[in-house]
Amino acid sequence: MPKTLVIVESPAKARTIEKYLGKGYTVESSIGHIRDLPRSAAEIPERYKNESWARLGLNVEEDFRPLYVVSAEKRQHVARLRKLTSEADELILATDDDREGESIAWHLLQELKPKVPVRRMVFHEITKEAIQSAIQHPRDIDTNLVEAQEARRALDRLYGYEVSPVLWRKVAPKLSAGRVQSVATRLLVERERERMRFVSAGWWDIEAQCDAAGAQFPARLTELEGRRLALGRDFDPLTGRLKPGSEVALLDEPQARALAEALTGSALTVTSAEEKPYTQRPYPPFITSTLQQEGSRKLGFGAQRTMRAAQKLYEGGYITYMRTDSPSLSAEAMTAARSQVKAMYGDAYLSPQPRVYSSKSKNAQEAHEAIRPAGNSFRTPDSLRAELGTDEWRLYDLVWKRTVASQMADARGRRMQVRLGGQTRDGRPVQFSASGRAIDFPGFLRAYVEGSDDPAAALEDREVILPPLTQGQAVTGQRMDASGHETQPPARYTEASLVQALEAAGIGRPSTYASIIGTIQDRGYAAKKGSALVPTWTAFATSALLEHHFSSLVDYDFTARMEEELDDIAGGRKQRTPYLRGFYLGDQGGMGLKPLIASNMEAIDARAVATIEVPRLAGSGIEVRVGKYGPYMSQGEARANIPEDLAPDELTLERAQELMSRPSGDQVLGQDPETGLPVIAKAGRFGPYVQLGDTTPPSRTASLFPTDDLNTLTLERALQLLTLPRLVGTLEGEEVWALNGKFGPYLKRGTDSRSLTSHEQLFTVTLPEAEALFQQPRFRGRGATAGPLKSFEYPDRTAISLRSGRFGPYLTDGERNATLRKGEDGPDLSADDARSILEERGKEPKKKPGKPARKAAAKAPAKAAKKPAGKASAGRTGRSAPAEGGMAIHTPLKSAARKAPAKAAGKSKSAAKKPATAPKAALAWADLKPHLGVLSEQERALVTATREQGRKVEEVAPGLGLDIKKAKGMALQASKKLNQAARGG
Repeated sequence: MPKTLVIVESPAKARTIEKYLGKGYTVESSIGHIRDLPRSAAEIPERYKNESWARLGLNVEEDFRPLYVVSAEKRQHVARLRKLTSEADELILATDDDREGESIAWHLLQELKPKVPVRRMVFHEITKEAIQSAIQHPRDIDTNLVEAQEARRALDRLYGYEVSPVLWRKVAPKLSAGRVQSVATRLLVERERERMRFVSAGWWDIEAQCDAAGAQFPARLTELEGRRLALGRDFDPLTGRLKPGSEVALLDEPQARALAEALTGSALTVTSAEEKPYTQRPYPPFITSTLQQEGSRKLGFGAQRTMRAAQKLYEGGYITYMRTDSPSLSAEAMTAARSQVKAMYGDAYLSPQPRVYSSKSKNAQEAHEAIRPAGNSFRTPDSLRAELGTDEWRLYDLVWKRTVASQMADARGRRMQVRLGGQTRDGRPVQFSASGRAIDFPGFLRAYVEGSDDPAAALEDREVILPPLTQGQAVTGQRMDASGHETQPPARYTEASLVQALEAAGIGRPSTYASIIGTIQDRGYAAKKGSALVPTWTAFATSALLEHHFSSLVDYDFTARMEEELDDIAGGRKQRTPYLRGFYLGDQGGMGLKPLIASNMEAIDARAVATIEVPRLAGSGIEVRVGKYGPYMSQGEARANIPEDLAPDELTLERAQELMSRPSGDQVLGQDPETGLPVIAKAGRFGPYVQLGDTTPPSRTASLFPTDDLNTLTLERALQLLTLPRLVGTLEGEEVWALNGKFGPYLKRGTDSRSLTSHEQLFTVTLPEAEALFQQPRFRGRGATAGPLKSFEYPDRTAISLRSGRFGPYLTDGERNATLRKGEDGPDLSADDARSILEERGKEPKKKPGKPARKAAAKAPAKAAKKPAGKASAGRTGRSAPAEGGMAIHTPLKSAARKAPAKAAGKSKSAAKKPATAPKAALAWADLKPHLGVLSEQERALVTATREQGRKVEEVAPGLGLDIKKAKGMALQASKKLNQAARGG
């Protein structure tokens, strides 16, 4: 029977597709990209290390030919795919139908070098009908799409590897620059600058509660003596004053209150009453960016969390492909949606004609569909409650409602505008206005109402009913309320509004927005404050450098044109190499990144770049700078650190002066009663601390805890800190010490240690408590505690633990870890917060490559005779012929064979010649991990938790719904399977 090998990107996708193909097909996953440009110098093949272009991974001297390498963690998996390909009669590459998917297919083709027929299979949903149709209608790899993706990868590498070192030298180490990342950061910084320049203004107005023949309705005073009253839009945001030329009346509090009293109970007359009908069309189905925006507004999901849930839904066959910029629906999708509208809401709610949507973006890939429920009939959200996780179900519900609503009838209603005239007791004419909105037929609003980033806009859009009013009708102003208002600075970007802004500017692609937003937070350019993204002072410094010295790199139009040029390459209208030569070298009038950096590097004044203009501090002599250890203020010789939780727009002159007034030098708190030495509080390079004595070196020092404040520190507290490290007692002849270490509080006994959950425990932990901690098994993760600080249980997924790690508190479910960011308070974390963070930012723990396997046998005696090992095969580096399109591929082959173990002393020659009977040494986790595909989902979760996270079977079993005995048996069988697979058995 013919054997066909189908390769997709992810294991989940492979499992779903395999169900629909049946016998004769083997479906495997590439687990994403199988190779890439070198990530570090260690990955560069030896023969290229001395090349001038090796650092970039692009041979700029030969048409930017990329140097592709298979990473260490992928080599065994690639070897397995190569073996499966050699055993197959046909190879089908079924990666996603976009540029990245096309690139993955091309890389597989180049790396596997199949000698059997190869077909490219594409589909936009994972249903039986779609998969069978795709099998029957294959195509070739689209080389234009591959060229566009390769150009994008080269462009990002050139930008990041050339511009980031400029930031390291001129701003701070470990910063990064990116083609879209830096522009997104600039958007955040510019909005914060607007807020920093903003000057608030106040005004007062009057709201009337009116009565018309017993019907109550509100109205607002709009004119006084023929002059319109001032509103927020009439004030200059930079001065707080009325804009020049504004012919408006401005009320202060006394005037407003006096006027309200004078108008209470006054007779008003309807001078005009207009009613106009309106219709509202439904929103188009979701594309990637609108799905991310609504996921944020309606579900509170970050962009990454939304995309992760969407990926699971797509791979499970529940929705169509989630990376698309086209809102169009196929004929079968429109039919399915219309059938559901008719069945669930009736004929009156169905649009008379099928609604056809098209993208406003000229670069949209119209071959794709919108994001919609999969199949030619849509499953309702209620029918999927038992199948989907919470996040996936909520997102599916959103997609389903939006898709169904897109084929529903328009909403119809009436807008009413009423004007009322009257006068004050002293005869001054006034005018009030009232507006209303009535929905006569809800139409698509029965199924879906779009969210808003502006709460005020959402309130204005609600239904407000006015009583029937006619011109000339008498109305009574029963009550008048004077109220004060202040102008508000422009709102900070949220994830949703940032995605919207990037899309509107044509910057980046919707499929990249989630990773961009994650990157600018992880790199320290922005932090979350509620739902808002607040740029850091570091973001200000990096944006200033790029704006002043490399303005085109963060120019919105220039960045959008880069996307258009990549689209031209994808369409075959431009070539990759000439475009890259123009961008990097300046050929044919291109930007010329390399000469631009060379000519500007020395002109960049690091001090000027690091000094940030703060309008509210102008003339005070206080400057804000970004230093090696973070942001600080200086005034002459005085310095003061800026608190990490202080947003840039919250730094006022008063706050700055308060921070500057705090003691920054040495402060003598008093004398130690035992020694008579002075106790001194200091602000050190690595944080505040106290020391005993004024000699160098001092008698003793102790760091302040995170909860301590240098400015309010007392002598008693300082003496308590100086008692550390504290001897807790002795266990089994070994002293137990309580210490405050670099990575937090912990206990130490000999070479063994255990973390404590809080700093205050250092003073209170008792010997029995310490003994109990040391009796617990030590958690194998580096710097982690023996047990979780907190655990969160869920009915639909594995439990999540909060642990204390080397780099601070983090969350883990045994498969993925997520470090908590600043402002995410571990002890107050809720189960929903923990789930959200892990889903959004969870990553598999990194493992050091090349770690040797543990030896099963005991070490040989120290006096064993040394014998030269047999010759091992030397390591080789294979180089393929230039790939199609002139791209060279370099793949490291097998590493040198392990040396044979030395023969122990005292063994006879005959014994030495006997074949070895000892069991094979256990393979390391790094060797086993690429073969996880041979395990079931439960086995994978169990093995990953125990082998990679170091958790006990007893701890993992309940979260997987297993009893401990069954879990132990499963772990043993899974281990055997992995070892057999890794050894080729």
